[in-house]
Amino acid sequence: MIVIAGLVLGALVGALRARARQGNRLDIAQYAAVHAMIFAVIGLFVTIALDRLV
Repeated sequence: MIVIAGLVLGALVGALRARARQGNRLDIAQYAAVHAMIFAVIGLFVTIALDRLV
């Protein structure tokens, strides 16, 4: 569940960041995809850490 939340949050952050830099549609899509992947990997590590601690 944390991975999915990270994926969605990352896509939103990436899209907003690209829009703030006056990017076109492809820039926004690329920023959203890259940020979504990064946030999903971070969410995966958090999930693994929580699973091992609990």
